Amino acid sequence: MNATTLRSHMPTLAADYAESTVVAIPWYVWTCVIATACIGSGLYWDISWHLTIGRDTFWTPAHLLIQFGAVLAGLSSAYLIFRTTLFGDATAKEGSVRVLGFYGPLGAFICAWGAGAMLISAPFDDWWHNAYGLDVKIISPPHQLLGLGIEGISFGAVILIAGAMNRSYGAIRDRLSHLMVLLGGFILINNMMGRLEFTDRVLTHSAVMYMALSIGAPMILETYSRASGYRWARTLMATIYTAYFMLAVWIFPLFQAEPKLGPVYQRVTHMIPLGFPVLIIVPCVVMDLLWPKLNARWPDAGFGIKWLEAALIGSVFVLLLIAVEWPFGSFLMSPLASNGFFGTRYFAYMIPANAPEVRNVFVHFEDNAVQFSRNLVLAFVFATLFTRLGIMFGNWMRKVRR
Repeated sequence: MNATTLRSHMPTLAADYAESTVVAIPWYVWTCVIATACIGSGLYWDISWHLTIGRDTFWTPAHLLIQFGAVLAGLSSAYLIFRTTLFGDATAKEGSVRVLGFYGPLGAFICAWGAGAMLISAPFDDWWHNAYGLDVKIISPPHQLLGLGIEGISFGAVILIAGAMNRSYGAIRDRLSHLMVLLGGFILINNMMGRLEFTDRVLTHSAVMYMALSIGAPMILETYSRASGYRWARTLMATIYTAYFMLAVWIFPLFQAEPKLGPVYQRVTHMIPLGFPVLIIVPCVVMDLLWPKLNARWPDAGFGIKWLEAALIGSVFVLLLIAVEWPFGSFLMSPLASNGFFGTRYFAYMIPANAPEVRNVFVHFEDNAVQFSRNLVLAFVFATLFTRLGIMFGNWMRKVRR
């Protein structure tokens, strides 16, 4: 292309650049990020409410905060879809996906589905408790539907950010990259809350804890690290999770509360936090230190090399997690940790006096060395598998533009 031809195309090129480039963070990105933060905060509050007060009405502040996040994400996504469908021009529709005759960003459709699942889970959960009793189990059918809805909103928000980020340059792209990592931190918080029944300090000497941590978390860390391109993404996400849980341990007991259901085995006068965070930040720091060397060694990794890379990163994750959490678990079971800083002196009202956490006794989930070895091997297998999935999804999200 000569100079004359280039000058003749400059107006068209400039127009195309203006249409395809994001010059400010879109409002719908902010609403989905706020919705995810509200949902995560509401979930923590709701679990603490169950441990402190017991099963209550639907109209608790924690439930309302969770559902506010669902409504906010659902309404903003629906508005975006209907606006694009009814009032968007041909260019706007070409830059969208089509679902059942409607046009809009891919992330908006995923967010709308997630919001619908969350709203449906509320009456389902109420019916479940009325039919099967008042429990505090995290894993139940309505809670799983709620979890799928939360994942939908979170993933949809990430896709919205990825699309905007991949259409932007310079400072705006950097801001969207940091926003993606921030959102990844909230998603990690939600994931770790879903593992609470398997990450209690009494299980730190059982392989099942490390197997549970290897399901999901490595995928989250790799996905948003690769998609954002931020140098210290894993460390920052782990820092967000760690700071959130530590602040909750210190802040929640400041608020007075007492049980409304029985039997009451523990004297509770304040909100009960969910425990000190798992030291996931240590393997994250090491993985971020290793990443530039791996990227330099395998810049254009093939299929087999990507699996090798996933096995290496997954193994580092599991080995370092065991190396730091095993002795730290011993510390948490000692009298030195029985204070307000580490929060091991707080017990839910329904915990009997002879429970392992009250007596500071480890629970060995596996009956023998064979079962322990099997679960430990599965931890490495799951860490490799979910790291590989994170690599795949992270690389895919770098191509999303709709």
